[in-house]
Amino acid sequence: MTGDLFSLAGRVAVITGGTGAIGSTVAEGLARAGASVVVIARNAERLTSTTGRLVAAGHDAAGIAADVLDLDSLERARDEILERYGAVHVLVNCAGGNVAAATLHDGGDPFDVPVEALREVVDLNLLGTLLPTRVLGGAMQHDSGCSIVNVSSMAATRALTRVGGYGAAKAAVESITRWLAVELARRGTGIRVNAIAPGFVVGDQNRALLVREDGELTERGALIVERTPLGRFGIPEELVSTVIWLVSDGARFVTGVVVPVDGGFSAFAGV
Repeated sequence: MTGDLFSLAGRVAVITGGTGAIGSTVAEGLARAGASVVVIARNAERLTSTTGRLVAAGHDAAGIAADVLDLDSLERARDEILERYGAVHVLVNCAGGNVAAATLHDGGDPFDVPVEALREVVDLNLLGTLLPTRVLGGAMQHDSGCSIVNVSSMAATRALTRVGGYGAAKAAVESITRWLAVELARRGTGIRVNAIAPGFVVGDQNRALLVREDGELTERGALIVERTPLGRFGIPEELVSTVIWLVSDGARFVTGVVVPVDGGFSAFAGV
């Protein structure tokens, strides 16, 4: 019975930003749990590579090129998914991340962060979550045990230096997660909405901030590890089981929560 609670057999799972470090790992994990997986991303070459690996491993997977900030492309993707699979049961919004121009330089003035960069990082994370949810969540059948999982950050609830715009955008993602969870539950849709808040996982977007070219930690990276009780950075694979739990029947009474997967970072006061 326990195995059935976390099985995704017969479900169609869509992952936006599905070619990134976290998104591609989540896509593989959902496929291994039995879901038919649809990977959405902008880069066609990386999309082909990611879906190719899934198919080669024996999974039912498809890739669709779409931009999470473009409603037309999302609607085309939705129509293609429904034509091929007939339903959407799971949506994981992995598209997002920081924007270099919105990151304050050492010694920089927070009042000088470019306005356009702030708009870009808010659009990427907030609208990049809301628009796929609007289009693909709107395609979910009510009372079918469907689930949406968004991706937040430690920056949403704790003031991290240099990345204020990103933190504000992720705080908005957490707020919209709770709002959607309440609205959809009160309407009896059966669609649950939750989020994960990863700790510090090294990826292309944050590598230069955390790790030097010689592999040694930067001052910022060393401070993060010091403030993480488990004493290290996380890896994408450590997020997968939480996502599987949230989208499975094992969490059918869980909605409107943000689950930290952070090595204890959010629990530690530093003393």
